[in-house]
Amino acid sequence: MFRAKMESSVSTLGHDPQDDPREFFILKKDTCDRLTPCCCVFAASIAALPMAPGCVLGGLLMERLGRRAAHQVVCVPHILGWVLISVARNVPAIYVGRFLTGLCLGMNGPLSPVFIAETSGPEFRGVLLAMVSLAVAIGILVGNFLGTVLSWQLAAAISAVFPLVCYVGVFWVPESPVWLAARGRHAEATAAFRWYRGCSADVVKELTDLLGKHAAERPRQTWADLWGEVCKMSFLKPFFVMIVFFLVMQCSGVNAVSFYTVSILDGVGSGMDSYVATNVIGLVRVVVSAVGCILTRRFGRRPLAVISCLGAGASLLGLGAAGPGWVPLLLLMVYIFFMGIGLVPLPWVMVGEVFPAAARGLGSGCSSCFCFVVFFAVVKTLPALAATVGIHGAFYAYGAVALGGAVFLYAFLPETRNRTLQDIEDGYSRANNNNNNRLA
Repeated sequence: MFRAKMESSVSTLGHDPQDDPREFFILKKDTCDRLTPCCCVFAASIAALPMAPGCVLGGLLMERLGRRAAHQVVCVPHILGWVLISVARNVPAIYVGRFLTGLCLGMNGPLSPVFIAETSGPEFRGVLLAMVSLAVAIGILVGNFLGTVLSWQLAAAISAVFPLVCYVGVFWVPESPVWLAARGRHAEATAAFRWYRGCSADVVKELTDLLGKHAAERPRQTWADLWGEVCKMSFLKPFFVMIVFFLVMQCSGVNAVSFYTVSILDGVGSGMDSYVATNVIGLVRVVVSAVGCILTRRFGRRPLAVISCLGAGASLLGLGAAGPGWVPLLLLMVYIFFMGIGLVPLPWVMVGEVFPAAARGLGSGCSSCFCFVVFFAVVKTLPALAATVGIHGAFYAYGAVALGGAVFLYAFLPETRNRTLQDIEDGYSRANNNNNNRLA
């Protein structure tokens, strides 16, 4: 949105600020839209630089401060970043604002799934976590709309409202009961658990299991304690699975296709106006994300992931073989559908579920960090890949990854639907103990 809006302003005004280098440092009221394409590209891309380290930082923050407090801490620089962009009178201020918003986006990556997973019941956890992907799809659609009809300054000012609403809203809810129990604050954990979940028989049993696991009062977790948790197989096994899951998601081309939709449609000769098709695809992505939320509630994680991989892989292979006409656009829609019901939402659903409570923040943070690194690598390498083997060859490569991912996920992805977080954690611990017994 930011780059497209600014670059359209450049082409409209027909002015190159390099004619006067001082305009790099001073954006006067009547020239604040006149930036070079180079500045626009850097302003758009600088937000991606801190996303990966932001995930790790967000994971560490939630372990130290708690899930709720970490959300509030992240909201402050997020608001500041958008305000800086909105009131910027020089290009460096825009760069700083973009860097801050990218950093906060990265920190929110693991924060939201973990907080939702630890405060929701097994029967609703999947759909609530899948709604994160739906919110992202809606946010992209709204952002594109704002960037189209408003100036980028006003669009940035409106964007600052959303983290402000989050800061105020989170202020009124309790801390995660899992985090409180893990730190020996059992009275607060009990009150928070009942606030979020009520007092039904199943809830009482789950609360009893949670407090039983953390029966002993614990001092503040040290770095040595955290490292000890990370070295356990109950952490390493889900970490490996999530790393591969994120790798399959990104290397199936989901974000590469999103970033280069116009170029892809032109390259395969869809015959439809590429920009109209892009907006149609954006709307389809929102609808599919909503369908994914429903399917996540009704079906297990493993079958959805496998079906998603198989469908996405088949549609990608079809795109590789398709000739000019309407077929590529249809196959692209099919691809978006299968990605949207599984490979897009499920990694973000499960990253808040599979890690042990003692290292859930770090595990989700490092997994999310890896996702953003691969995201950058795949998007960055698509033009070179297409230049080397052609766009059809790129589709074949992404399709092969999706089909290979189906085999891996069928064999190793745990089923977490309708299971409590404690049960999921105990499942990995039991499997590790069984392996140790066989070795003994």
